Amino acid sequence: MPKNKGKGGKNRRRGKNENDNDKRELVFKEDGQEYAQVLKMLGNGRVEAVCFDGTKRLCHIRGKLRKKVWINQGDIILVGLRDYQDGKADVIMKFFPEEARLLKSYGEIPESAKINEATTFVEEGMDDAIQFLDDAALGEGSDSSSSDSDDKSDVDVDDV
Repeated sequence: MPKNKGKGGKNRRRGKNENDNDKRELVFKEDGQEYAQVLKMLGNGRVEAVCFDGTKRLCHIRGKLRKKVWINQGDIILVGLRDYQDGKADVIMKFFPEEARLLKSYGEIPESAKINEATTFVEEGMDDAIQFLDDAALGEGSDSSSSDSDDKSDVDVDDV
């Protein structure tokens, strides 16, 4: 049986946290890059994001970020646009919420962008017709005498 000649396996590497809470320099977009907000996590290293130029794109998370930086729904990301495919892009980096607020204050991101708020899977305006009634609104005007009549209609567990 061969002897291990290294300094440990993947658990040793897993224990290291090299870039923990480091202040990093704020990165602005360049030519061929755009800011975007994540709409959906699609799996297999892909996300659906709406870029702030108004286009919805399918974005691929590059390997450097894949298991090191966790991207969630509603996060602000920087994507690299593709010259040959307008509907696809590559995720270059994820902005932390404080960095996204700074970008918003500098005017790089529009004021309408919601930071730290995950959007739902429901398209905008689809849930406007839903109305909810609470129990208090249903029980208005009833007193304890009506509750006695409800007890007679209730099914007892022993009867079943």
